[in-house]
Amino acid sequence: MSTMIRTVELTKTYRMGEIEVPALKDVNLEINKGDFVAIQGPSGSGKSTLLNMIGCLDHPTSGNIFIDGTDTSTLNDDELAKIRREKIGFIFQMFNLIHTLSALENVAFPMMFTGLERSKRVKRAEELLGILGLSDRVNHKPFELSGGEQQRVSIARALANNPPVILGDEPTGNLDTTSGNVIMDFLEKLNKKGETLIIVTHDPEIAARAHRIINMRDGALRNEK
Repeated sequence: MSTMIRTVELTKTYRMGEIEVPALKDVNLEINKGDFVAIQGPSGSGKSTLLNMIGCLDHPTSGNIFIDGTDTSTLNDDELAKIRREKIGFIFQMFNLIHTLSALENVAFPMMFTGLERSKRVKRAEELLGILGLSDRVNHKPFELSGGEQQRVSIARALANNPPVILGDEPTGNLDTTSGNVIMDFLEKLNKKGETLIIVTHDPEIAARAHRIINMRDGALRNEK
């Protein structure tokens, strides 16, 4: 099985005035295509920082991140944006939907940057929202949707450009148990179709659904199940 994500001596240090705060310490990690990985750890352990690094949302202080063979730590901002657009779908705990746009417009938005014509963007967005059971909510804005519905819109948006990697930062963290299970059932179906899935979670029941559980503490990998 080929490698989708690889980090080599990955380090991230934040500076707060005169103080340096290490968030990641020499993290070496390898994730294969089609894997389903859960990252766990207490608050401040570095798990969300690691996910942001893999998702090209932040730059490492040192070390390397390879995504599908490309060393992203050597890329400029435009090249990183291209990697995010083509390789990665991000699901956020707080949904991060654009509140002035409808569900359909939120899902279609990432496709604008690919050059896809509007009619095809709309068709793709409608298809994804239909798959997620939101055909009757396409014209609703986020404030008109429940938390579970907003997260399903967020997932549809993450899938808009057919990325091979889906990253979820506490994707069920703001949902009730029933809605959270609906979300995880759908993500598991995506994984079975070949998507590489990496989630950060505090919930041991959610983590138990992954193929691998990676534990972090103090910015370092501690053990794996």
